[in-house]
Amino acid sequence: MNQQNKAVYHLPGLFEFYEFYQVFLPLYEKHREYFYDWCEIGSIYGAPGDCLWGGGRVGFGEANPAAVAALMQEYGISPRLTFSNSLLEEKHLSDVQCNALCQQFSNIPGVKTGIILHSDRLLAYLKLTYPNFYYVSSTTKVLRDEKQMEAELQRRDFQYVVPDFRLNKAWEYLEGLSQEEKAKVEFLCNECCWYDCYDRQACYENVSRKSLGEACEDHACVSPMADRGYRFSDAMKNPGFIGIEDIQQRYLPKGFYNFKIEGRSLGSAILLEFLLYYMTKPQYHLVVREEIYLDSSLDLF
Repeated sequence: MNQQNKAVYHLPGLFEFYEFYQVFLPLYEKHREYFYDWCEIGSIYGAPGDCLWGGGRVGFGEANPAAVAALMQEYGISPRLTFSNSLLEEKHLSDVQCNALCQQFSNIPGVKTGIILHSDRLLAYLKLTYPNFYYVSSTTKVLRDEKQMEAELQRRDFQYVVPDFRLNKAWEYLEGLSQEEKAKVEFLCNECCWYDCYDRQACYENVSRKSLGEACEDHACVSPMADRGYRFSDAMKNPGFIGIEDIQQRYLPKGFYNFKIEGRSLGSAILLEFLLYYMTKPQYHLVVREEIYLDSSLDLF
């Protein structure tokens, strides 16, 4: 349980934004005065672009796994491998690349690796083969029914459970949870998906099929605003959006500490905007922007 009443952020792009974090994390460590003292980084999640077990979003991460693991060890941040493919069969469990990733990340000195997953088949395999991981129940399960969510919270396999974003403001239900259950809930804060979407599961399954190498068309989004793509300004208008005032004034006082920021399929420029909004004091926004933008090793656009 979080004893300091701090918001713990789980950030996107473990492999996808490795170069960005090489610049951001030293800045975050050296100049903590730039950032709110009521929050901290709990983990960074992601997967390589050609990861068979991957899901949720089509990945593009190309960073070297050893370098990624070393960066997480250096800053004491938990890496999370996003293995949320929902369509895995027994034959997929022997995938060489994914098992190599597990071996690489299962024994990083000083940090514990998490696995974000959907498949119970994969969960059973990982528990047996790599006993050092902790597990996160993926939002790709689309847990928007309170009974489904309650059943998932009762599962001892999961240290965290990420509900569908449409449970974010279900206060009557959320306030009735025990403190142990509240500590397991990890809210997806900045989802831009249409709040009334009825096809979210199919969208995630399409990504799973692509990760398995199946030839399939792109999912046809049913949102009336699908052509706009992701815009943070649109996400802020979503009824499920969780802003910093929500976190400070409602979630933390009620015993909820874990908050997931989506965006590993977006560019590093929008990732920076997320970190400015959720973590950075307003008077330092320009300072942090300049430190990141002026670093010659980064291409933010």
